[in-house]
Amino acid sequence: MSNQVEEARVLDALGDPTRRAVLEVIRGGAQPVGRIAERLPVSRPAVSQHLRVLKEAGLVRDRKDGTRRLYSVDPAGLSELRAYLDRYWETALAAFNEAADSATGEGGTR
Repeated sequence: MSNQVEEARVLDALGDPTRRAVLEVIRGGAQPVGRIAERLPVSRPAVSQHLRVLKEAGLVRDRKDGTRRLYSVDPAGLSELRAYLDRYWETALAAFNEAADSATGEGGTR
């Protein structure tokens, strides 16, 4: 799968406010679906669906713990998201630096 497709999947997953809320809940550590659902205004089956989307996007991982699954944030997925966003930040900083250099050259020091 291409990097653009993966990036689009991550951004699409984060486009939903409930999925962002799910990430906030599990940010502090692994949680079972029931505990996540208790902290959100959606049903347990809805939380399961949101977790599936987040897992497919690489933002969440799960592990078996007896008869239940515990869900946690996948640091690798967040690293990829950060790298994607950093590209825009680097471009913005370069443009700012160029504009500042241009302004300094035109009007003296600021």
